[in-house]
This record gives sequence, structure tokens and C-alpha cells, in this order.
Amino acid sequence: MNAIVALCHFCELHGPRTLFCTEVLHSPLPQGASSGDISGQNEPAEEEEGGIQMSSRIRSHSPAEGASADSSSPGPKKSDMCEASGCRSLAGGHPGYVSHDKETSIKYVSHQHPNHPQLFSIVRQACVRSLSCEVCPGREGPIFFGDEQHGFVFSHTFFIKDSLARGFQRWYSIITIMMDRIYLINSWPFLLGKIRGIIDELQGKALKVFEAEQYGCPQRAQRMNTAFTPFLHQRNGNAARSLTSLTNDENLWACLHTSFAWLLKACGSRLTEKLLEGAPTEDTLVQMEKLADLKEESEGWDGSEEEEKPSSQPDVVEGQELSKCSPETSLMPDCNSWNVAHRRLSVFRSLRHMRQVLGASAFRMLAWHVLMGNQVIWKARDVDLVQSAFDVLRTMLPVGCVRIIPYSDQYEEAYRCNFLGLSPHVQIPSHILSSEFAVLVEVRTATRSSLYPTLFDDEQSLNKYEFVVTSGSPVAADRVGPTILNKIEAALTNQNLSVDVVDQCLVCLKEEWMNKVKVLFKFTKVDSRPKEDTQKLLSILGAAEEDNVKLLKFWMTGLSKTYKSHLMSTVRSPTSSESRN
Repeated sequence: MNAIVALCHFCELHGPRTLFCTEVLHSPLPQGASSGDISGQNEPAEEEEGGIQMSSRIRSHSPAEGASADSSSPGPKKSDMCEASGCRSLAGGHPGYVSHDKETSIKYVSHQHPNHPQLFSIVRQACVRSLSCEVCPGREGPIFFGDEQHGFVFSHTFFIKDSLARGFQRWYSIITIMMDRIYLINSWPFLLGKIRGIIDELQGKALKVFEAEQYGCPQRAQRMNTAFTPFLHQRNGNAARSLTSLTNDENLWACLHTSFAWLLKACGSRLTEKLLEGAPTEDTLVQMEKLADLKEESEGWDGSEEEEKPSSQPDVVEGQELSKCSPETSLMPDCNSWNVAHRRLSVFRSLRHMRQVLGASAFRMLAWHVLMGNQVIWKARDVDLVQSAFDVLRTMLPVGCVRIIPYSDQYEEAYRCNFLGLSPHVQIPSHILSSEFAVLVEVRTATRSSLYPTLFDDEQSLNKYEFVVTSGSPVAADRVGPTILNKIEAALTNQNLSVDVVDQCLVCLKEEWMNKVKVLFKFTKVDSRPKEDTQKLLSILGAAEEDNVKLLKFWMTGLSKTYKSHLMSTVRSPTSSESRN
């Protein structure tokens, strides 16, 4: 985390002063500077409750070269320092502390003031504001302030007991400075808890020293018995004591370096940036809506309904399937375990695999009917084969356009499903077989002369099947077809593209055409434009051909309810406001 943590003190002689600060250095240290190390773990090995020793991962501390507050340092002049080191943390000539994180090659350097003049100015201004104007009620607690130019500051002010101070206490603050406002605000709970622990440890040590001094020589009674003298004259002879004296801890600054270094490392590790890919797709919205509907339905079910026998008609949900188990599958424990098993036994692995099995012309006919929204019927004994075929074909459609009955013992009308699996003995009405709005795939036992080559042998070999694709409206080989079908076939025939790349290509193609569907929906259903304008729009969209228009109209049924309601509300709101006027 690119930030600076500093301990500040309000001196009665000189005002706000920076006592100790820890900063992050990404560049290498000068040669000759030895360093400790921090292991790559994000959590401390041991953490005392509310204590300063918050991480034993920092095993050693050595002076950081160039960190002393000498004449070249941008810190305050020597004449401005308290005689009893009240405004000084490290003794004159002390080079400071440094810890090295070998995992990230980052160094945590601690000294009284930042060496860089610009950083010194930023820390100095934050110190003054934290101990003067930017304080919370009661003068003790956390507060946030800052701007884009001087950085943003998380400040926590607190008091330390001092038997020799005015009011028996001195005012300190711990500040965290960084330029990223959002990151600092999101880190507020973490920083508050850890810094509060450091403060509690300091106050606890100081309280023990204060009580011991008061027990040996009560200052309150001594001050009341002392003759009145001007305060300014008195305090010159009673300069502020150092924090090490108030806490009786000679290793205080090394412990603070440990705490501040761990704080910077842990705070930087707990939050990570995540790439957002924009608004959710239509498929995502539809899936969320279906899950919400299923949740509402499940909450409304009674225990008695679960014991009822299933109805003779299979249930269908858009984008999902709830089928009645056939006699062949009745030996399975339940439909859920069957759904898991069929994925392991799937025969069709991908669209490319199906195209190789069916042949280019048969696959094109089948894919054309799928994209147009016509009913796709598969007749086969192998339930896993039919289910795998539907799993592959549905990838060409938006989720909202998919209505599946995976396997049934009777024919179901097209309005109930556009993917229907049937057992071989089921009779299909003659008007369906001759309809141009349906396609039938019959899976027969292959004769010896029509066996497929071993190229297609896998866990569930296809060389024992023969696939016959028929329709009342066969797609001519020279027919242009919808644009998206041509692009899908081009991707499938390109052997340089892996199956995963083809899957991503399908996602992009579907999203591209769903965007065209949204434009057409608003143009025709919401704005109610004339046909001439609609035709011009289709030409602009590159979808003026007959097949493309049919595809857009079918895909319009797959738009999410969220999108439709949002579009209707945004369009109607200006009209209602105008009517009121």
C-alpha cells in the first residue's frame, strides 16, 4: 500500500510535531544498508490482543542509511526541538529502521521525518491539521480529511498520561496518509481496529508509569501547595518528556516500526482490484430472474405437494428443464443424480463434434432451425445422447429462448418447448412432420455398411448410430441463411481455433445480436415507428435479410423482464410528466 503512517505529538512549546513515520520504498536502498525481512504471509504469526507487537514476521531491524535528521534533512531546526526530546523520537545521528519484504521487494523505512521534501510537507500539514482543526468531538477518536493535492488522511487522536504535564496528559495522533481516497475509506474498519490496538498498548504502558509516579509523589497536591507562578515561565523549566520515558519502554520505536510496517503490508494485501466486465449480459439477467422465480415457487410448496404424484405433463421452465423420468430411467435414484451422471456420459462434446458426426449439410439444417426458433425434435433410445445434443445446441441461443423437455413419452406442442426429446415409439402428428417450423432428428441403429470411422469413438462411441435429419422446409445449400449462422460455421471449420475459443466466440456473437434485438425492440415495441423506418434501421444493423429478421423477432422473446420493464419505465416517465404540465 502506497501510504505513510506517522505518530504525531502536540508540544506545548512548538505545537504539532511529527515524532515517527514509516513509509514504503519500492526503489532499492543505497548500497551498504542492511535490512530485516518480512515473510510473504499476509497474516501475523502471532498477534497480541491490542498490542504493539502485531507481527513477529519482521525478524530484525537495522538502521536505514540516510534517514537521520541532520542539517540536510527537511525536518525542523535543532533550536526548535525540546531539550528533553519531547519532539524527538530517534536520538541525533540515529539512522532509523528498515524492514525488507523479500516477496514483493518492498522496503518499509521508519525515521522521524520523510527525506523527500514534498513528502515532508504533506506529512507536516497532515500532522498540524490532525492536532489542531481536524479533530472529532472530545478530541479523541478517528476522523477523515484531505484533498487531491495534499492527500487524504485517516487520523486517530488520543491522550497519553503524564504526571508532569498540564492536565496530567499529552496529546498524540496516529495518521495514515495516501492519495487514493476510495482505498483509504474502504480500509477504515481495518485501520481503526489495528490503530486502536496500538493506542491501547501505548496508553496501558503510560498508565502504569503514571500510577507509579503518582503513588510515589502525588503531583496534584504538590501543585496546589506551590506558590502561583506564570505558566509560561513554569513550563520552560518543565519541557515535555519523550514517549519512551512516558511508557518506560526503550524499544518503543522498534516496536512501532514493526507495527507500522505490518499495518502497511496487511492493509495493502487485504484489498485487491477486480476487473469488472461491464453490465451483466442478458443471459445473466434471465438466469437471475429464473432463479428468483424458482426460489419463490419452492417457498410456496407445502409438504403435501411433495408427496403428490407427478402429473402426466412434463414441467418446462425457460432456460431450464424439469422432466418426467421415463421407464428407461426409472431405475435411477432421482433426476438430480441423473443430471450429474449424463454430463460424464455425454456423447456430443461440442458443436464442432456434432458437425463432424452429422455432416456439414445436416448440421446446417439443424442449426438453422435452432436459430429460427423452430421446434427441434430428437427421437432416440439413449437419453444421455439426446440430453448431450440439447446441451450443445442450446449454446447457440440466448438463455431466455431455451425451453427444453429432455425426454417424454408423448409429443408436446411447440409453444411448450423448442427442444423436445422423444422415445422411438412416440407417434408425431403428420402436420408436424411436414411443417416448415420443425426439424426431426432420428437416431437409428447403424447398419454395418454405414458405421462411422473410429475417429468418433470415445467413451460413448457414435459408430453404432445413424442420424437422419428431416424437415418440411429443408435449407437449400445455396441459401444465405442468417449472418450469425455463417459466422458460427466459419468458427467451427477453422481448425486453428480451439473448442474453448469457439465457445467464447459464440458468447460474443450472441451478445452482438442481442444488442441488435434491444435496438429493434425499443424501435418497434416502445417507440412504435412505421415499417419504413424499421426497414431502414434493419439495414443499418446489417440484418435486413429475411432470415435475420426472423431471428431477431425470435430472439426478442428472450429479453429479460428487467430490461423490458426498465425500458418501458424510462420511456413512459417523460410522457407522464408532459401530460401533467
